[in-house]
Amino acid sequence: MGALTGLRVLDLSRVLAGPWCGQVLADLGAEVVKIERPQSGDDTRGWGPPWMKTGSGESSGEASYYQSTNRGKLSVAIDLASPEGQELVRALAASSDVLIENYKAGSLARYGLDYATLAEINPRLVYCSITGFGQTGPRAEEPGYDFIIQGIGGLMSITGERDDLPGGGPQKVGVAFSDLMTGLYSTVAIQAALLSRERTGVGQYIDMALLDVQVATLANQSMNYLASGKVPQRYGNAHANIVPYQVFRAADRDFIIACGNDSQFIALCQSIGLPHLPDDPRFRRNADRVAHREEIVALLSAHFLGRSADEWVACIHASKVPVGAINSIAQSLEEPQVIARNLMVKIPHPQNPDFAMVGSPIKMSGTPVEYLRPAPRLGQHTDDILGQRLGLSAEQLAQLKARGIVEQQG
Repeated sequence: MGALTGLRVLDLSRVLAGPWCGQVLADLGAEVVKIERPQSGDDTRGWGPPWMKTGSGESSGEASYYQSTNRGKLSVAIDLASPEGQELVRALAASSDVLIENYKAGSLARYGLDYATLAEINPRLVYCSITGFGQTGPRAEEPGYDFIIQGIGGLMSITGERDDLPGGGPQKVGVAFSDLMTGLYSTVAIQAALLSRERTGVGQYIDMALLDVQVATLANQSMNYLASGKVPQRYGNAHANIVPYQVFRAADRDFIIACGNDSQFIALCQSIGLPHLPDDPRFRRNADRVAHREEIVALLSAHFLGRSADEWVACIHASKVPVGAINSIAQSLEEPQVIARNLMVKIPHPQNPDFAMVGSPIKMSGTPVEYLRPAPRLGQHTDDILGQRLGLSAEQLAQLKARGIVEQQG
């Protein structure tokens, strides 16, 4: 039994932020019913290559992107543009605890699937809307995309190498940061609303915006600006407030040092054969090293070219200063610590009995995460959910399918 076993979630979202939220809830035991468009389904089903491979090594036609964010869910294909489809979703919402959607602000009101309408049917419903800019404000009606939000929200201004260095300029993060973080914040908000419902007996509306989350997660960088009035700049792989805390080049490849305090700096210098550096007034305290960043980085950079990265990592690690290699994703998944933490999981798929993916990082002693099923085929559970939850007969389902209102595959 999972921590959220018995919780019913209706997931009307697609692409990443909403589905990521739904996947976390499914990992924790909730029954998550994903509502998709007949024929095409979630946009990300077609976002390949790469495609998930079948057991024989052939392409399954299911994009890896879709697989990464929809495990554990049940897929029901319903045409929301039809009055009959809308009525089916309203009926499902009547017996659901949570609804997640990421349509443009106000869009679902046209279908009678907005919070005000559904709350009359089910006052206990926790309804979470995820948009790019939120339900209010001058940009509320605009679509929101992670790449644009990373730019508008300030993240790209502090990500990337300095303009005066080779390759300098703003960069987006290598994953859809604002989407993923919004999915996680939405999960937190939903669980808080459910806890509140235990006391009040009623659900509530949650308005989540990618831009809000992006600005909020600037964390120390935004506080640095508010405290100093100085706009944070890009430092590449360096840290705005700590030195040395960055990537260095060894004789063969790059490695990372994350020297977090003055005692660690002393230990670092002793381990690498430069014990005199902490005696230099320019480098004694972290504040001094930040003020003289260029000088200390130049000294260390020249010194590290003398040995291999593995040699430096070994001797620095022995001094208990944080240090590490820069792994590819393949190397990361082969990291012994990652393997020991059971982050790679096998979830048998109808097209591939040996299907594997990265699992949840959540470790709970009493209600551990369970992987009940992989990401579903489009409409795979239409008959089961509409039959069991709504009591539709085989004849009624056949009529709906014939008219293209619902679809069953897989």
